[in-house]
Amino acid sequence: MKIKINRNILWTETFVNKLSNLGVKYACISPGSRNTPLTIAFANNKKIKSFILVDERSSGFFALGLARASDSPVVLVCTSGTAVAEFYPAIIEAYQQRIPLIVCTADRPPELIGKGANQTIFQDNIYKNHIRWFVNAGLPEPNSERLEFICRLAEKAVLDSSKDNRGPVHINFPFRKPFEPSSFTDEIEENLMDFSNCLKTQIFRSSNHNYEPVSSKENENIFDEIYSSCKSNARGLIVVGPGIYQDSFAEKVNILATMLNYPIIADGTSNLRFNHLPKTNILSNFEGYFRSDSFMSTMQPELVIQFGRMCTSKAMEEFFGNMDAPFFIVDEYGQWFDPFNKARAVLKMKPESFCVNIVSRLKHNGFIAQTESSWLDKFTKAELLAEKLKNEIIEEAQFPFEGRIITEVIKLIPENSALMISNSMPVRDLDYFAQKINKHIQIFHNRGASGIDGITSTALGISFGLSKKTVLITGDLAFYYDLNGLLASLKYSIPLTVVLVNNNGGGIFQMLPITKCEEIFEDYFSTPLNIDFSHFVKAYNGNFEVVSSWEHFRMAFSNSLNINEGISVIQVNTDPKASSLIRKDYWKRVGELV
Repeated sequence: MKIKINRNILWTETFVNKLSNLGVKYACISPGSRNTPLTIAFANNKKIKSFILVDERSSGFFALGLARASDSPVVLVCTSGTAVAEFYPAIIEAYQQRIPLIVCTADRPPELIGKGANQTIFQDNIYKNHIRWFVNAGLPEPNSERLEFICRLAEKAVLDSSKDNRGPVHINFPFRKPFEPSSFTDEIEENLMDFSNCLKTQIFRSSNHNYEPVSSKENENIFDEIYSSCKSNARGLIVVGPGIYQDSFAEKVNILATMLNYPIIADGTSNLRFNHLPKTNILSNFEGYFRSDSFMSTMQPELVIQFGRMCTSKAMEEFFGNMDAPFFIVDEYGQWFDPFNKARAVLKMKPESFCVNIVSRLKHNGFIAQTESSWLDKFTKAELLAEKLKNEIIEEAQFPFEGRIITEVIKLIPENSALMISNSMPVRDLDYFAQKINKHIQIFHNRGASGIDGITSTALGISFGLSKKTVLITGDLAFYYDLNGLLASLKYSIPLTVVLVNNNGGGIFQMLPITKCEEIFEDYFSTPLNIDFSHFVKAYNGNFEVVSSWEHFRMAFSNSLNINEGISVIQVNTDPKASSLIRKDYWKRVGELV
């Protein structure tokens, strides 16, 4: 028996149903005409939650946050033309952090490409430098061979984005009109409809990418070299930079550090400072004493092991640039996070597996570290001195010192909450001032490419994906960049507390030598916005409050946590010059102390 169909709809429903059977839970769709078949397919699929977000750039970052929070691939859908380019910033960030996105772009048919057709650009492999793979799906065809192909393509997209080569993948979908289901294009045998329900394909079950890396002789040799270095060198450093780590990593790296008597340089975004584990070996105030030439001249390591990306810290950046010690990187995917080209090798291995294996081998061979390590002891003493001075400075600093905003949030945020930290000064102040605390806070960031675009949208995606209290600390420029992202909060009633550090411009430039060029600094670098954000926030039915003291801040913050839908913005108007002077004074005094 034959039935009438629209080949575009059959094609996309086959693809989308296969995605849902593979466990895909979310799609972010920006409206358009050419992507009508994809939009209809997602709208008709009841297993996939679709978010309709008009601005493609915001949609991309919302999907990024959603994928990061849910640890599962999220689909992005847009129409043809420049809409495709608007996804690119989020795709770059996803590529750098290996966050799974399945990017589906609609396109004109091949006969219209390069002919001046409206809303038509060259879309094939447009993201080629920042995706795991690209496929042009080709025009829809209603036959078993091609429908089997689109099922396999869906399976490959899920596998590669979330497991085999984790990160964003891109599928370009050209379509010829008509797009609507009621506009029939073909008659097919009824049994072909089985493909649209994916009845002939096996469901793929997600397992949180817990595969073991492929072993190789080279990998084994690198592991052996690191093991030998750990066993023979008492003066070692473990560095944990920005990254996405499994929950067990904090415990495993702590055990390793304790066994070796090595200090751990814990970047503010590493999630090592905010948990209920022992923190004896963890250093969080290193920015101050690593800036001290006299201290560091006597504290040169014999071995450095790095997990994650290069640290946020400027002092750590200079340390790596001048370091001569053997330096190894441990990364699940074998990525070379070493801008100074100092690393001896990169070990392709999951960080937690590395820690377990090193500890196991050390125990097996009867390794016993020194009962008292003067190496660790000196760092611990410097850490305590810096912590004491930091607390004094924070308590003495008049409202509203930017560094204290971080410490206030860390104290006030509830247990098991999520904290999204914006780039530029907020992430640096987190690194400089966030104290170690016996409270579990999950830190999120966009440190892959370190842009300030899409920060609010990412936080909203995280909030929805986690379904728990989420706080964003951001600056006025980053907030301005992503005002369109507030639509998601309004449309889907997503709760988010935003601490808006408004220093009226690019406060981070106060930390750079360019401040000496006074004649151009303000107009070309600081770029004050002079915007009253309250009007924008209220336009999206959000709450907005400017605070005038620390007591006021605490009250407003606590009140925001009781609001279960929509955005709550707490603005702190700060003086970037004054905050910059306090930071520099703190580092100078730490250097004198140590």
